[in-house]
Amino acid sequence: MAPTAAPTGRLGAYVETDASPEQIQHLLSCMPDHVHDTSPEKILGCDLVRGDFGTPGCIVTWRYMLDGKAEKTKATYETIDYESKSVTFKVLEGDVMQEFMSFVKTMQASAKSDGSKGSIVHWTVEYEKRHDSVGEPYSLLQLFVEVSGHMGAYLVKEK
Repeated sequence: MAPTAAPTGRLGAYVETDASPEQIQHLLSCMPDHVHDTSPEKILGCDLVRGDFGTPGCIVTWRYMLDGKAEKTKATYETIDYESKSVTFKVLEGDVMQEFMSFVKTMQASAKSDGSKGSIVHWTVEYEKRHDSVGEPYSLLQLFVEVSGHMGAYLVKEK
């Protein structure tokens, strides 16, 4: 019997915020250690492991709550695009990798199409499951969306 390829997937979700795309992208790219301040019940911390915040290739460890359990993940900033207001993270190790062989998450913040203040924060996750019985990472995607909403509220309040 020939081996089968691991199941792959892609999910996306978005949230509207009152913060600008630049504010959202800057916080997540250059000041991820402050994301905890925006959502302390969900993000327990972000520590720099190697490199400099705001530069591709830097490695961070995220500590967060997922489904009532403290978890952590080490990830590298694959790309930071200041023009498109996007950030792509590749997970290297941690709790996520128990169920996934690969896990990449991308955040892109864009202006609202109606021209009103604020932004649309869109998250995409692409992954390869370790086996067929692994569920879709809906709770992780929901965490990213909820924290992005908290980031937006925090950034507008800080002005």
